[in-house]
Amino acid sequence: MRRALAGLVLACGLAASGAAPAQEVLEKRVFEGGAYQTRGGATIANLRIGYQTMGRLNAEGTNAILICHFFSGNSHAFGRLSANGPAGYWDAIIGPGKPIDTDKYFVVSADTLVNVNVPDATTVTTGPASINPDTGRPYALTFPVVSMRDFVESQKRLLDSLGVKRLALVAGPSNGGLQSIEWAAAYPGFIERVMPVIAADIDAWMQGWLDLWESPIRLDPNWAEGNYYGPGREPPLRGLAEAWKIVTLHARDRLWAKQYDRRVPEGQDPARRIGDRFAIERWLDDAAAARARTSDANSFLYMVRANQLFLNEYPSFTAALAGGPARWLVVSAPTDRVFLADGVRDFIETLRGAGKQVETAELSGPLGHLNGVVGMGPVGDRVRAFLAQ
Repeated sequence: MRRALAGLVLACGLAASGAAPAQEVLEKRVFEGGAYQTRGGATIANLRIGYQTMGRLNAEGTNAILICHFFSGNSHAFGRLSANGPAGYWDAIIGPGKPIDTDKYFVVSADTLVNVNVPDATTVTTGPASINPDTGRPYALTFPVVSMRDFVESQKRLLDSLGVKRLALVAGPSNGGLQSIEWAAAYPGFIERVMPVIAADIDAWMQGWLDLWESPIRLDPNWAEGNYYGPGREPPLRGLAEAWKIVTLHARDRLWAKQYDRRVPEGQDPARRIGDRFAIERWLDDAAAARARTSDANSFLYMVRANQLFLNEYPSFTAALAGGPARWLVVSAPTDRVFLADGVRDFIETLRGAGKQVETAELSGPLGHLNGVVGMGPVGDRVRAFLAQ
C-alpha cells in the first residue's frame, strides 16, 4: 500500500521521487500572514501557510526561486523533512550542485491555501478545515472562495517577509505550473524567468473535467453540505476516494496501465459475478481509499475551484500573458492526458505571439501527466542551461 501511495501523485497523491538522495534535512516553517482580504473581497482572519527553503538569499534579494506545488502536493519539493523521510518530489533537480543549484539560489516552496493535505502534520494551510475564530468551529463551506491569484498573493506576502526583491525563476508542475503562469501575469516585473511544467490554459473543457473530479464528494451523504467536522460525524471518505480515483487514472497513461491488462485478482471472477473486480479496478480502489484518509474533502472542492478560477481576472488567456516576463521554458509530457498536446501547443503559440522567448522540453516515461512530478531528472540539463542564460 505504501508503494501505491508513493505513486499516487498528480495533481493526485503524495509526492515521491526515485531520484538521488536529498542532501540535507530541512526545517518546515510557518508563515503567519495576518488578516488577508481575498480577491473576491472576503476576509480571512489569519493567513497561515507552511514553507521550506534551501540556500541563502543574497544581499540584493535577487537570487530567489519559487517552486509551486501540484494539486495534491505541498511545499516538500526538495530535501528531506526528517533524516529517514522521503525526498521532495523535485529533489532530482533542486539542491547543491543540481540544475536548480542551492549553492547559487535561495529556493522557496510553500503550501497553498486550501491545501488538501489537512491531516498531514507536515502541511500548514488555511482553508475550510481551519477554525473560524468567530465561532470556534471549522469554517466548512463558510470559508471564502479563493482563486489561483490568492495563492500568488499569499506567496508574495511570504516572499516579502523573507526579503525577496526579485525571482530569478518561478516554476512548478501541474497546479504549480498554473501558479507560475498566474505569477507571471500578476507580477511581470518581479520575475525573470518562468518554467511551467505539465500545464497550459484552464479552458472550459478542463473546467468540466475538474467538475467531474469533485462530483463524487457532493454525492456522498456523509458530505452533508460540507458540515462533517463535528463530533460523531463521519467524513465523506467514499466520495473522496472516488474523486481521487478519477484524478489518479486521468493523471496516468495507457503505457502505465498495460501492467494490468487482462489481469484479475485472485478470488475474483468478473465474467461470472458483477461485483468482482479487475486488477486495475482493485488497484485504483485501494490507492484512492488510502489517499482519501490523508486528505480533506472540502479542501478538495476549494482546490478545484481555485483551479477553475485560473487567470479569472483577465479578459482572455492572451491578455493575461501579454505583459508577462520575456523568458519561458515550457516543459510538457506528450502522453499527458490532463493537459493535452494541442492545448500545450496553443499555450506556446500564445506566448510566442506575445513576443516571448520560449524554449520547450519534453518528458518521456510511462506515467503520463505524472512524469512532470516524478520524472524531471532527464531534463535537468535544460533547466540548468535555462537558468544560466
